[in-house]
Amino acid sequence: MNIRIVNKSKHEMPKYETPASAGMDLRANLDEPVELLPLERALIPTGLFIELPVGFEAQVRPRSGLAAKFGITVLNTPGTIDADYRGEIKVILVNLSNEGFVISDGDRIAQMIISEHVQAILEEVNVLTETERGVGGFGHTGKK
Repeated sequence: MNIRIVNKSKHEMPKYETPASAGMDLRANLDEPVELLPLERALIPTGLFIELPVGFEAQVRPRSGLAAKFGITVLNTPGTIDADYRGEIKVILVNLSNEGFVISDGDRIAQMIISEHVQAILEEVNVLTETERGVGGFGHTGKK
């Protein structure tokens, strides 16, 4: 699949790091470093603009290493980029650790996954079909 992209950043185009990677890393495009204090969030620009085909979205997700090692994650994960959006891709990062974290220009801050989707047609009804599970949720099957 070909996706049109405008790269106004100072960095290389996003790419898959391995042949089996699902996501492409997004890099911070900053004029100066941004420090995220504990529980602070910031909108980090990437300098990238994409044109997706209708029926596809780009999902912005955390990088596992940043989350596990530093408590840095994407606040609205997964963030959705719709096919009709033409603005700059920006990433909402949040620091969930007890220490400050500095984001520098060119840092890999998130990953982007291209995903196909459908638009559902909602049919209003008065009752839903019964299932064995029923209304069970939120851990109703236990921990073990």
